[in-house]
Amino acid sequence: MTSTQTNTDLLEVGTRVDIRRTDGRIHSAFVAGIDWDAKCTNVEWCENDETKGKEVELVAILNLNPHLRIEHKNTTESPEDLPKPRVQTSSHTTTHRDTSLPIPRKINRVQLRNSCVESLTDVQPVRTSRVVARVEKLKKNREDRRKKYVEEKIEKATAFGGADNPHQALIRMISEFRKGLVFKPLSTSDIVESHLITVCVRKRPLNKNEISRKEVDVITIPSINQLIVHEPKNKIDLTKYMDNQMFRFDYAFDETCDNATVYKYTAQPLVKSVFQGCFATCFAYGQTGAGKTHTMGGNFIGRNQDCHQGVYGMATKDVFHMARSTYANLKLTVSASFFEIYSGKVFDLLANKKKLTVLEDGKQQIQIVGLTEKAVLSPNEVLQLISKGNMARTFGQTAANTYSSRSHAIFQLILRSPGHKNIVHGKLSLIDLAGNERGADTASTDRHTRMEGAEINKSLLALKECIRALGFKQNHLPFRMSKLTQVLKDSFVGPNSRTCMIAMISPGVSSCEHSLNTLRYANRVKELVAGDVETNAASITSDDGTISEDIANFHHAVSELQVAEEKLMKNHQDVIKQLISTTEKGKSLLKMTNAVEYDQEQYCAAWDNLLTNAISTLNNTKQIGMEFKSKLLHEEKLSRKTRPVNSK
Repeated sequence: MTSTQTNTDLLEVGTRVDIRRTDGRIHSAFVAGIDWDAKCTNVEWCENDETKGKEVELVAILNLNPHLRIEHKNTTESPEDLPKPRVQTSSHTTTHRDTSLPIPRKINRVQLRNSCVESLTDVQPVRTSRVVARVEKLKKNREDRRKKYVEEKIEKATAFGGADNPHQALIRMISEFRKGLVFKPLSTSDIVESHLITVCVRKRPLNKNEISRKEVDVITIPSINQLIVHEPKNKIDLTKYMDNQMFRFDYAFDETCDNATVYKYTAQPLVKSVFQGCFATCFAYGQTGAGKTHTMGGNFIGRNQDCHQGVYGMATKDVFHMARSTYANLKLTVSASFFEIYSGKVFDLLANKKKLTVLEDGKQQIQIVGLTEKAVLSPNEVLQLISKGNMARTFGQTAANTYSSRSHAIFQLILRSPGHKNIVHGKLSLIDLAGNERGADTASTDRHTRMEGAEINKSLLALKECIRALGFKQNHLPFRMSKLTQVLKDSFVGPNSRTCMIAMISPGVSSCEHSLNTLRYANRVKELVAGDVETNAASITSDDGTISEDIANFHHAVSELQVAEEKLMKNHQDVIKQLISTTEKGKSLLKMTNAVEYDQEQYCAAWDNLLTNAISTLNNTKQIGMEFKSKLLHEEKLSRKTRPVNSK
């Protein structure tokens, strides 16, 4: 070996070399592989706890590492094929490096690589084993990171609804928020508390239509009485974020709770109070399609409803069970009635939707004239009445629900003492309210739909005012504001009144605004019960549910239109009766003329008087008709002015 070879190292796998990066930096790296055919090497190095690598030509390696040599004992390549180092020149001096390589002998490439490995093992066994182990470890780590990166990329593409889901960012934010929550939902072992006014909320699961539209569940119920709404919003720069709004109620039922669980904490305590002489009311409130009719009436099979699984059926069973066991000594009789309120009119669902009249007697008691009240002896009889009433109930199609109940259905179980048929011992009213509408929605489409929605909203506002008065224990109750509160007067008046409100909400992001309106309504009711009376009284005028002036005027116009319509219908009936009477009198006068001698003056005076009365009646009828027409035009004008109320 010459003196030149003594100060040189052999270039092979595991050798530390200097390399030049594309940005001009020079640093050391390890040789991970040599491609003799391509005359290049694969080098690797560690940077920022990551293994990086690149392919470098042999001539570039030799230029930066002149102390290296390539030793080929046998090769098929000629000396001309081996890489030649570049000669570096300078403007001042010229330096020639002695990088001439020995002429290798021709050997097989496999033998060449084996000889290099044997040579490395013989010369530096300890150093080579460590370097090779480090290179293999770096290579394995790199492969693991690449595999993990691919898996994470696939997971991100499929997670949070998929890359094509428009709500993917919202799903991710909700998922991250829920990770920091401690969930302790309601269970059947929790204690049932008794309240004068119980306010709870129930969330239904996503339905098939919402799932097909890839809706996001924006409602989280972490505990027995807590609910969080994740409202999606955009900043000024269109950056998406969510506003987490928290509500607290007596109970919060998530999508896993069935009707039996809901009944246990809502209507079941009211059943016991009825036997103690109370007038109890339980009503379901919420957006169209939120599950009110399902909760109160039971599961739907087409248009038919399984009443056994609803609040109606379960309350009926408990009433008869208590009447025959715990309170058997009272010997109470049970009767049932079922009616609906639609567009401010009352209809008997047990008598082919016969129109009823609501009056107040001399004792200031509300009487529904002609309402069917059937004595029942078993739960099956009651369930048959409920099924009959549900089939007769008014349904319609809305934007949210193709099969929506458009009326307030009131089912009542009345307990009477024996021998005193007119004295009511207790009454349980179970109400399935019509779906609440936004004020702007009631001012669109045709007049029939507008009046229907406006009447629903007006009755719901009246119901809230009555609950307010009940919460404040006021002497005056504004029950005359609507037919709904009018027929429920006995449930609000007196110290033995009990009320339970079940707020129904939809979990989809498209229903977020409606759900917030429902929760604000329920939250106001809850604040009246749990909060300080003075504070509530001071804030009674600043309610989240306050409607705009335009919508208030529109509701007032609808009320006046309904009054004018009733006046016109009543006048129409009176005119028909009077015209029939006039016709009969005219026939009698005509028979008078058949006599040979009749009093012509008397006949003429009687006929003239008859015609005068008829003309006066018709003129009065025409005037009433013109007033009704004027009300129609006024309602149409206000409906065009109504605009949506900006949500807070």
